[in-house]
Amino acid sequence: MPITKEIVTEEAKRLGFDIAGFTKADLLDYEFQALENWLWQNYNSGMIYMERNLEKRRDVKQILPEAKSIISLGMNYYTDVQHQGNISSGKISRYAWGKDYHLIIWEKLDELIGSLKKLDVTFDAKSFVDTGPVMDKAWAVRAGIGWMGKHSNIINRQLGSWIFLATLITNYDFDFNEPIQNYCGNCTKCIDACPTNAIVEDYVVDSNKCISYLTIENKGEIPVEFEGKFNGWMFGCDICQDVCPWNKKFATEAANQDFQPRKGNVEINLEEVLNMSQDEFDERFFDSPVSRAKLKGLKRNAEFLLRTINIPESKDEEHS
Repeated sequence: MPITKEIVTEEAKRLGFDIAGFTKADLLDYEFQALENWLWQNYNSGMIYMERNLEKRRDVKQILPEAKSIISLGMNYYTDVQHQGNISSGKISRYAWGKDYHLIIWEKLDELIGSLKKLDVTFDAKSFVDTGPVMDKAWAVRAGIGWMGKHSNIINRQLGSWIFLATLITNYDFDFNEPIQNYCGNCTKCIDACPTNAIVEDYVVDSNKCISYLTIENKGEIPVEFEGKFNGWMFGCDICQDVCPWNKKFATEAANQDFQPRKGNVEINLEEVLNMSQDEFDERFFDSPVSRAKLKGLKRNAEFLLRTINIPESKDEEHS
């Protein structure tokens, strides 16, 4: 049975994906040039893996030689819970409140590919969820999932930017979607709100300054220059998405209950983190994105925030 775009979309939605887009498996020449420029300026910081497999990022036929189409999928993860902003607690990024999205989406992608192979045994696909040499955001834009916001996240007109992306490289021909208009206009709320000035220009984030990078991927110490600028974020950061007008207007509750926040994981007492044992950490975060920071990283982040809280006023400030 021939597989159509409509069949794929219907099956993807049955499995919990909210949006699906289709585009031709062409070379990502313009997007690749932007990536190379980003790497040349060392904006990837310690993420050396971004410098590997560059040709695969540009040409998906290096991954699947028979590639004809890209299916880009999006899954909403927004939950209507807000941080309380307790100064003695560290805030966790919204995407990490529940179960690790990789575990959820990998399973769904396997089911989707299996269902499509039942319809046509010649169907083949390679799937990715931001863990391989695939430019998920670039493909999402080309497939009409949304446009890239100035904070570099994909924004969908119906859901905002609280979406996880997945990419299927397939050997199948589909009717393709057209990219949609960029609706950011003159808005700079995300750029203006970033406390570390990490969005150095429209659509360009310097990881060296990004709170998400500094609290998750970063393996070293957090530079002293950022003391007092983290706004209580201990794992990740949502500031640029929280202020986005599209999220304020269109964010809707995710259907998947696995994205609901687990008790105590929206923000965590800093002293509790410092006193946490490895066994306690492993049990609490065994299938959570927070495990990526490891206990050592989480304690480093908590110590950094506590130093910020306890910074004494200078003499000039005391006598002003």
